[in-house]
Amino acid sequence: MDGRATRRAIDVLLADDHPTIRAGIRAILEEAPDLRVVGEAGDGAEARRLTAALRPRVLLLDRCLPGPTPEETVARVRAHHPETAVLVLAAQDADAYLAAMVMAGAAGYLLEGLAPERLVAAVRRAARGEVILTRQQLARVRRWREAAGDRWESLTPREREVLRLVVEGWSNAAIAGALCVRPKTVEYHVTNVLGKLSLASRVEVVLWARDEWPDGLPDGRNPG
Repeated sequence: MDGRATRRAIDVLLADDHPTIRAGIRAILEEAPDLRVVGEAGDGAEARRLTAALRPRVLLLDRCLPGPTPEETVARVRAHHPETAVLVLAAQDADAYLAAMVMAGAAGYLLEGLAPERLVAAVRRAARGEVILTRQQLARVRRWREAAGDRWESLTPREREVLRLVVEGWSNAAIAGALCVRPKTVEYHVTNVLGKLSLASRVEVVLWARDEWPDGLPDGRNPG
């Protein structure tokens, strides 16, 4: 370790499943004399393990990291290692992704490809305990959350029933058997649910439901 490394005060853990991307980010961060990359993780489980072992001041987390969902990783790190700030690097700027990360406790949501000096500045700010979210991002999260109730009301009783089973992890075939309908009918309802909730996948439906209704979906088990 050279003399410059001993003066670095901010330990950073990189979590991305692409070694080339990690190498590029490491090179950017290590140009700053006060930053030190202490480890690299290739999936969510490794990010959790290394956070516990290395106790970095900042975890720089890829939103599409394999393994446990990034939302779960952020929430776990914040719950068990509150001294570690989490900055999320994302390729997509969708409101649902932004809201999920903010609600999980991320200090910032940064788009991939931002200027190196902005990335370094964000890491420094997060290490100081600052929240790296713009007013626009916070407004988007607020609007997205406020719309959750309207989205729920837009669902028909059968769509709500299908949604509950999707959230519980049931397959389309299992849902069809339970509701005594054809699998194609279930696919139709799932497609309608995704469209009305402005979500792209079953995984996003589960995350949406858990984030918006942590104590369970409204109206009990048999919506009217």
